[in-house]
Amino acid sequence: MAGWAEGDPVGDRLFLDLPGTFPLERGGSLPGIRVAYETWGTLAPDASNAVLVEHALTGDSHVVGDAGPGHATAGWWSGLVGPGEALDTDRWFVVCANVLGGCQGTTGPSSRAPDGGHWGARFPEVTVGDQVRVEVALADALGIDRWAAVVGGSMGGMRALEWAVAEPERVDALFFLASAAVASADQIGTQTTQQAAVRADPRWRGGDYPLDDPPVDGLGVARRIAHLTYRSGLELEARFGSTVQADGRYAVASYLDHHADKLSGRFDAGSYVVLTEAMNSWDVGRGRGGVEAALAGVTTRALVAGVDTDRLYPPEQQQRVADALGVPLRLISSPYGHDGFLLEADAVGALLRELLDGAG
Repeated sequence: MAGWAEGDPVGDRLFLDLPGTFPLERGGSLPGIRVAYETWGTLAPDASNAVLVEHALTGDSHVVGDAGPGHATAGWWSGLVGPGEALDTDRWFVVCANVLGGCQGTTGPSSRAPDGGHWGARFPEVTVGDQVRVEVALADALGIDRWAAVVGGSMGGMRALEWAVAEPERVDALFFLASAAVASADQIGTQTTQQAAVRADPRWRGGDYPLDDPPVDGLGVARRIAHLTYRSGLELEARFGSTVQADGRYAVASYLDHHADKLSGRFDAGSYVVLTEAMNSWDVGRGRGGVEAALAGVTTRALVAGVDTDRLYPPEQQQRVADALGVPLRLISSPYGHDGFLLEADAVGALLRELLDGAG
């Protein structure tokens, strides 16, 4: 199957089982949620040095580390976490949890339900707010009353911002990167099209597919669509242009095929649908009087950053957050588009160091 399952090597994961039943924002509930997470560094006796890192859509708890048993890929933010890095693990205790609805150890559609079957199509709709409330429970279990910083880009930036709004007394510093305060029509349209691609695969079976026969073709098409929004047209033109390979395929098509195959081999299609829908429903101002009213209550220090060539989360969306928080927008120059938040480690690291300078 794609994704992690019970019985697979644990790798560097730790697990927390939440007691009781967890109510969800949009109705329904989930019993017995399991949270998979990883940590680096040592928690201070007063728990004052904890930093929460929030992963993006197809990321997981493995922020840094090698690929190997239990981890299909190496860490997704290498160069930012470790001794002497921007998130210096000689100073900071870094935590990252796989998100609710994911497929890398935290409860999601491919997890076992109480009746012994997989959740599949029965898995309820979850929101960014639900995901953060699960992380609140994790922080409580770890004895962390207040994060020195909450750090996130893309979908992870949504959870970081939700933390600052919903739990302002528990966040010292916010690093909000390449994300938005509310989903745009463009993002919703792109993501619902990806969902349609997954559902159009005959192996989707209404969401109740055998885990050993998942809808990899539909997920692959979804990934191709998504990846075009992750990179800039400038970069794709410079790298590929209209070049045709010896096998007759356009070079850019071969590139997209490669990324489709990679994701289909490690990610669950049901999680992809659940998580993109959580992104579609994202609105930090829902029930709080609107975006600006919600952000007016943020008391933490904040650094807001974007990527100048990002066409998925264009800088004007970060500008709105920066203006509401009363801080300048910091732009990272990159040819890579949205993926610049992952690839421009030196620039991101410099901003992180600036935010954390003198903290803790």
